[in-house]
Amino acid sequence: MQRVARRGGTAQLLQWLAVRTGAAALLVNRSGVVASPPSFPVGEAERDLVLRGVREITARGLKSAAIDQEGLACVVLYLDGPPGACVPLLAAVMPRPAPPELPLLLADATSVLSLCWQVEHARRQQRRLRIADARTREAVLHLLMNGHTTAARQVAGALRPALPDVVRVYVIEGPPAARGTVAGALARVVVDTWIVPCPVYADHMMVLAPASSEAHTDSPPQWAWPSSVADTCWIGVSDVVPLRDTATGYAQAFHALAAARHRTERLASFAGHPDLALTIGPAAAAWAGVFLAPLHAHCARRSQDPDGTELLATAASWLSFSSRATAHLKIHRNTLTARLTLIQDLLGLDLNRLADQAALALALRTSAADIQPRPHHRTRGGGGTAPSLDELLALPHVVAWAQRQFHPLQTPGIPTCIAQTLTTWLRLDARIGPTAAALSLSASAVRKRLTRSEALLQRSLLRSPSAIHDQWLALRALDLA
Repeated sequence: MQRVARRGGTAQLLQWLAVRTGAAALLVNRSGVVASPPSFPVGEAERDLVLRGVREITARGLKSAAIDQEGLACVVLYLDGPPGACVPLLAAVMPRPAPPELPLLLADATSVLSLCWQVEHARRQQRRLRIADARTREAVLHLLMNGHTTAARQVAGALRPALPDVVRVYVIEGPPAARGTVAGALARVVVDTWIVPCPVYADHMMVLAPASSEAHTDSPPQWAWPSSVADTCWIGVSDVVPLRDTATGYAQAFHALAAARHRTERLASFAGHPDLALTIGPAAAAWAGVFLAPLHAHCARRSQDPDGTELLATAASWLSFSSRATAHLKIHRNTLTARLTLIQDLLGLDLNRLADQAALALALRTSAADIQPRPHHRTRGGGGTAPSLDELLALPHVVAWAQRQFHPLQTPGIPTCIAQTLTTWLRLDARIGPTAAALSLSASAVRKRLTRSEALLQRSLLRSPSAIHDQWLALRALDLA
């Protein structure tokens, strides 16, 4: 019995008992529900007899019971377990007459079965705790990504460590075991890190490291890569950002990850460029206030319909994760489609067009940055005049920002076809097929050139969160100039 238990636990031990005795051996709980599949097929009469035995032993407070009924014999015994646990009972049912040594053999088996069940029960409890911890951390991350910092801190209060005020976001890509090893190595260097499986990409893990604990907050901490995972993982690192800007830090780390895939060291930090919303300044806030006014003013007609706040969160998630927003928001794809249709109707946009996507993305980023418009600019509730998007993009400092966006593609030694492919792809709403037809190339050739653009720009283009909205706005600014 000990050898069988070590090989296969309770299932193998029940099977061994069935072969040894010729009885159907199974575990049942106090309500008579089968807690483990029977080793032999059990009919209705056998189940009724087992249920009667469980009721007898429970009602009378016995440790064991033997019952005969209509040509069947049943023996029921309690297993040992920790206090407070719902320990099952061992039941064996077979045709009469039962061999006289059956009760003694089952009694001997209860000690080994009890230990096996306790081990399996502890493993199940550990798995439930891991799942609960991961889901709670995912909920905290979801709140942070949507800007609900106060609620995130309240939920995180049940866990450890406490959320820091400023963070550096790491995105680790690789096999599950390797991701965990790398995250653990980082946690040993930077104390009080938050390790969260990415809710959107199954091959990603996110690490929120307190930047205040680093020796130099202007550069990420260095740690020794485990040799076993040195060739299987990539890491993208964000700048130091306030906790409320975790979504920005994630986007930065994701873009850095795209650059890390093309480096031998497999690690890259975000190559900082000024954010367009901050580059434009207060005028962008005035434009965004008018642009998003229909969403802010929207009220749900029914209690189950989304209000303006939910629509804003849905738009931000879809622009960041495309169809994977269903995993981020935990909603059905039909719900996502219905919300996007409502957003289009309210704002008068066609979200199949990259131009409208880019405008909405800029407005949402400007709103999240909490930039205050000047008094002479019109806001949602005031007078004045708000500039158009083209007027904002035509500003000289915005044109200079746009030139910096494309500068890596225009350096000596870079084929002109790389920039040509990128600009054509942007003008054709980031669609591979039409771009390939316009340039007389295959779809794989277009993807290879865009991958080269990713490496040069150090930005993700083909995988969301993508930099295509910034790149389109930069291209539009250059066209206006």
